[in-house]
Amino acid sequence: MAEILSNLEPKAVFTHFEDLTRIPRESGNEKMVSDFLMDFAKKNGLKAIQEDSHNVIIEKPASPGYENAPKVILQGHMDMVCVKKPGFEFDFEKDAIPIALDGDIIKTEGTSLGADNGIAVAMTMAILESKDMKHPAISALITSAEETGMDGAINLQPENISGDILINIDSEEEGKATVSCAGGVRVIVHLPLQWENIDSDDNITLKLQIDGLAGGHSGMEINKNRANAIRLMGRTLSALQKGLGDKIHIADIAGGEKMNAIPKHAHAVIVTNASEIENIKNIVSGYHDKFSNEFKTSDPGISISIENIETPEKVLDEATSKNVVDLALLIPTGIQTMSADIDGLVESSSNIGVLELKDGEVVFESAVRSSVKSLKDEISDRIEAAANRCNATVEKQSDYPEWEYKADSPIRDLMMSVYKDKYGKELKVDAIHAGLECGLLKEKIGDIDMISIGPNMYDVHTPNESLSISSTARVFDFLSDVLKNIK
Repeated sequence: MAEILSNLEPKAVFTHFEDLTRIPRESGNEKMVSDFLMDFAKKNGLKAIQEDSHNVIIEKPASPGYENAPKVILQGHMDMVCVKKPGFEFDFEKDAIPIALDGDIIKTEGTSLGADNGIAVAMTMAILESKDMKHPAISALITSAEETGMDGAINLQPENISGDILINIDSEEEGKATVSCAGGVRVIVHLPLQWENIDSDDNITLKLQIDGLAGGHSGMEINKNRANAIRLMGRTLSALQKGLGDKIHIADIAGGEKMNAIPKHAHAVIVTNASEIENIKNIVSGYHDKFSNEFKTSDPGISISIENIETPEKVLDEATSKNVVDLALLIPTGIQTMSADIDGLVESSSNIGVLELKDGEVVFESAVRSSVKSLKDEISDRIEAAANRCNATVEKQSDYPEWEYKADSPIRDLMMSVYKDKYGKELKVDAIHAGLECGLLKEKIGDIDMISIGPNMYDVHTPNESLSISSTARVFDFLSDVLKNIK
């Protein structure tokens, strides 16, 4: 296979990153990449542990003269969010990510890139195999299933790892060090399906499709007022139900791809009397105009299409249809509260990321985030209240804690000093609304000094995800200097 990134510097980082793009590593399918990392450790003569969860821990001794320095844990996750453009032919279980170069940018030709968090793994591998870098003793901790609820970190065996400092490489903005993040929980609503037969021959079946949304990371982009396709579909169907009453029936509905990605598309199949086609078109057209106005800046590409398709044998009964639409309207989505302590920081949010019919039920999956545990619980309670009203049940998974700011942090002070010396400007210290594994790892490993950095990435968790080449080089150089100065 042709090497696309082979001429980029630092060569080791980009070579390892390209290798990772050829290995299937969607959350829950990490066995192959976990084995790949174990083989890497073996080839480099490094001790390694592979946990049952597929977490990999690789140990590298200190450079000469650094034997008494604090031990550093370099941490990232091996899995990626796998999404693709509608209609793009691609199999995430076997195909290599179709990477491409565009000036200073690494991008793809129709899928997510996996720079989140493959670039952390690639940087860590480059450090582990280096023969001339100066650094303290290093434990590389590469976790699994971070994107779907941090299951790797949850299942980490504490006896397998220790350290004094943890440097997480899962941030997405150069020049900024993250020192606090939100906690989160995956909330799943289950609504049993009830079907009924269609009793009229004078019916037509229409497929409504909402497309063209920007989508994005439900933590990093939640503050950009991007439309949620599932919510838009709920609003459209609610208007159709109000306008047509029992003359409209839902036969299918789905939206989104990943719980933690703002959904870019949704569709619904509706069955109605042929005489109502003009009413439906008028209502849908009116809502297209409303959505285009509401999101004219953040989502200018919104479109709603209607096409005739073959009529199914069954539709959801009236009560189920109403409950599905009500849930799409009532489940919280978007920003819920802003921080009063940190200007511009989203404090709490919820994202309806997936809506689908499967195994005899309608399923809504939401990512709830907050830097305040009580507010995370409050949002979850509201989802449960909506579910109870609609005769549905709630399941909670992968509840992980927030990472609180620590006033005393030697690694933060060192990074700020190294950054100022290298670039002549201040390193920005910030909190983020996205979830990082640091809160969980603090519970597992202990209250050690932690910080998070990373290169510039754009549109993560979308098919437009991209990575800056020059930023990656600078961040790797910066990280190398930080390790050199830990004594």
